[in-house]
Amino acid sequence: MTTADPQFEGVYGPYTITEVDRNEVQRYRLALLSTGLALLAGILHCWLLGARWAWVWILPIGTGLGLALLWIHIYLRPLHRALQLFWLTGCLGWGTLLISAGPPHALLTLADQRLWILAIGPLFAALAGIGFKEFFCFQRLEAIGLTLLLPVALLGQLVGLINPHVCLALMAVAAALLVVIALRKFGMDAAADVGDKSVFAYLDGQLSARTS
Repeated sequence: MTTADPQFEGVYGPYTITEVDRNEVQRYRLALLSTGLALLAGILHCWLLGARWAWVWILPIGTGLGLALLWIHIYLRPLHRALQLFWLTGCLGWGTLLISAGPPHALLTLADQRLWILAIGPLFAALAGIGFKEFFCFQRLEAIGLTLLLPVALLGQLVGLINPHVCLALMAVAAALLVVIALRKFGMDAAADVGDKSVFAYLDGQLSARTS
């Protein structure tokens, strides 16, 4: 912390936004943007070039989302850990699908054998969770769109209410909304993404008191 770091009055006392906080926010925004761009690129790849090699986009999607969940600021640590667990479970599901079906056939297998959605779905549940967090904090319509479209697309495909083409179209809209969310965040002050650090300190104190 330096004397130039801005100070704020929180619910439970004063707090400071440090250079470390600002760096984490910048990294979070970049990770979120890369996730949205990779998801959109993967879907466009499926449409324009076919599904055979579109699986490669899962790598930057998973990496970007994992980094976003590393640098995101969420007051409730159990919720933060739950989103990270969803991400890990989804990554393991994708890995299992790629090994089982073979990378060139993975997405076609996913379309033909809908139960695989249960394996890879948690990755997108984590992404929808970020969308909900962004809506809860900033009330952006694109955030609630992201939160709703991902489960509608995947669950609709899982139960057979929509076909894979409609599922991809809904996910493309969700990816575009994620890109919009990320781009709009770059014009915001870092303090908006960090939130009230006094709440973090209070919750950590409560946790320490319970475990001591």
